[in-house]
Amino acid sequence: MTSLNFDTQTIVLVLATLLTGLTAGLCFTWNNAVTPGIGQLVDPGYLRSFQEMNRAIINPIFLIVFFGPFFLHIANIFLFKTSSGTILSLVMASAALYIIGLVAVTIFGNVPLNELLDKTDLMQASAEELKLLRDKFEVKWNRFHLIRTVSTVLSFLLLLIICLSRTNA
Repeated sequence: MTSLNFDTQTIVLVLATLLTGLTAGLCFTWNNAVTPGIGQLVDPGYLRSFQEMNRAIINPIFLIVFFGPFFLHIANIFLFKTSSGTILSLVMASAALYIIGLVAVTIFGNVPLNELLDKTDLMQASAEELKLLRDKFEVKWNRFHLIRTVSTVLSFLLLLIICLSRTNA
């Protein structure tokens, strides 16, 4: 029977894998079901739904799941710096995918669009203004989100490979 090793490196790797997996699942579900579903709504319903979801998602649990991996990926780079070239490369690739593909894309892509939507008083906007807002928002937001989805899924996959390689070592 193999004993379990709960050193700092293992704990940080497992937590990074768990939280990255949760984020990847959230992105996948949003990409696979939420945006296509609300995409079927007419402009006022679509914009209001998106506005309310954007407001509701900013909560302590989401912030831990979303930003936790950012710090854990950085910690992994430090903790694995003396590992084999292959493992270190996988750790760095996973971190880059998460940090650039999710965090940076969110901050510089999705958040500005969310803020544009949030500051709009949908009840006071005309039908033409709502159509223009949706046209400005929907395709760009979905494109950025697809990048986030692919990046987090790949980051999660790399972390799983690292975990598996450690159990086989």
